[in-house]
Amino acid sequence: MNAITAEPLLWGDKRFHTWNYEMRRQFGEKVFKVMLDAGFTCPNRDGKIATGGCTFCSARGSGDFAGRRRDDLVTQFNTIRDRQHQKWPDAKYIGYFQAYTNTYAPVDELREYYEVILQQPGVVGLSIATRPDCLPDDVVEYLAELNERTYLWVEMGLQTIHESTSTLINRAHDTQCYTEAVAKLRKHNIRTCAHIIYGLPQETDEMMIETGKAVAAMDVQGIKIHLLHLMRKTPMVKQYEAGLLRFLEQDEYIKLIVDTLELLPPEMIVHRLTGDAPRDLLIGPMWSLKKWEVLNAIDAELKRRDTWQGKLWTPANPAGQV
Repeated sequence: MNAITAEPLLWGDKRFHTWNYEMRRQFGEKVFKVMLDAGFTCPNRDGKIATGGCTFCSARGSGDFAGRRRDDLVTQFNTIRDRQHQKWPDAKYIGYFQAYTNTYAPVDELREYYEVILQQPGVVGLSIATRPDCLPDDVVEYLAELNERTYLWVEMGLQTIHESTSTLINRAHDTQCYTEAVAKLRKHNIRTCAHIIYGLPQETDEMMIETGKAVAAMDVQGIKIHLLHLMRKTPMVKQYEAGLLRFLEQDEYIKLIVDTLELLPPEMIVHRLTGDAPRDLLIGPMWSLKKWEVLNAIDAELKRRDTWQGKLWTPANPAGQV
């Protein structure tokens, strides 16, 4: 099929629609996320839906770089903000409720947490990470209210569209649950970001690309693509020891990322293209610790192939079929 344009689409100096580009477009300056742990748990851990959590999830509920749970939210916010300011001294902030499931509480409790962060100087919005099965109507109504008065994102973990993988990783919700949650949020024009993971147990490259295509066709406004990290003391360690998991090579991952970017609509904001894991917890792949090397290699591969986000996407062909 023909590309949507003969010339590369550029977002600043990048060939994909970066979060940093979008923040500068929205606010005219650097904006960074301040990662918080509000003390939530997860229905996939406490027995309401399942126990044990997703097999890849760390003891901190994927909030390994968030503030310390024993600190109150304002203390966490100030600590993480000041640390980030060492790199970006002039910036605004988005409060990022990252650890565990951040809508898994009564609305009055959620309101208390979210509002205190919105009151902090320099905060321009919130990003709330949650599960699609933790969005009851009253919570969605409150999120809709927030969306009217601040810059709001709701981030949800899809990880994969393949139910066989979902069973292996103990995701404890199906893909239909996810798409229904997206529809509930989009009814109120709430910006939604899909999290997916490449390198999950027993997934082929083709399966991963199928997940990327599915997200490209969804009514989501952002995407995070994570490289699977195997961390110590997670249930996935046993799956690795049983031979159910192999680590992606760096070149393989870069190809998967570039292939996926070609399929995404140009307006979809790419929040992340790899992931972080604490060095002392990481079992593999160890090359992932060189984050900037990976990101630079993605940029180089886009340029080498003379391709860009959305090259194979058109409104009539949202999945980028060739």
